[in-house]
Amino acid sequence: MSKLAFITGATSGIGLATAEAFADLGINLILCGRRIERLYEIQQQLSEKVNVNILTFDVRNKEEVEKAIATLPEDLRNIDILLNNAGNAHGLGPIQDGHLEDWDAMIDGNVKGLLYVSKAIMPFMIARKKGHIINLSSIAGKQTYPNGNVYCASKAAVEAISEGMRLDLNPYGIKVTNVAPGAVETEFSLVRFKGDESRAEAVYKGFTPLSPQDVAEIIAFAVTRPAHVVMADITLFPTAQASAMLLKKE
Repeated sequence: MSKLAFITGATSGIGLATAEAFADLGINLILCGRRIERLYEIQQQLSEKVNVNILTFDVRNKEEVEKAIATLPEDLRNIDILLNNAGNAHGLGPIQDGHLEDWDAMIDGNVKGLLYVSKAIMPFMIARKKGHIINLSSIAGKQTYPNGNVYCASKAAVEAISEGMRLDLNPYGIKVTNVAPGAVETEFSLVRFKGDESRAEAVYKGFTPLSPQDVAEIIAFAVTRPAHVVMADITLFPTAQASAMLLKKE
């Protein structure tokens, strides 16, 4: 019987690349995001390989999360894999110059959104005594860098939540994997710089960053390990990167 994966932030970047990688493995999908048109497009594309269902909600909105997941029929509650991918970065500057709305967006999306979705999905896994939760952290969760402050704090929270999940869900045989990529070229920087394409493009100039597909391959590898094996914590960099701040540029 095919596995079933639930992916947040599935309309672009790592979420979309992982959906494609899972489809190649024959894993059925529940894809979630805010852009309903994109979800329909992706559903049509991947339905040639696997069964694809879609849900549209904002992970930052607890009521939306609960309502959307409550609509899942019984046969779509046997979720084997939860990928908490949805998240964001807003702004890059000294903490004293930070904007409260940016802080709220990052904490609500990266931390509270992950918790809201997990809280709704975990009972399904606990009841079956099986499952695999993958949380998308960042090197920013392991190494705080100048001007990263609240974003780094939100990803450090993901690291702690992942460890806490692994401890608390261990009696139920549920795997928990924390994935912490370095520089990945996605819409991330475009969102961080509020649509400023020149600033976003400059982030990735002079070196070859990771692609969303690179990260998706690692996630696909993690979910295909034998039942007795869990890749608990994964950090991956492009070759040019040695730490959060050290990048060898041409």
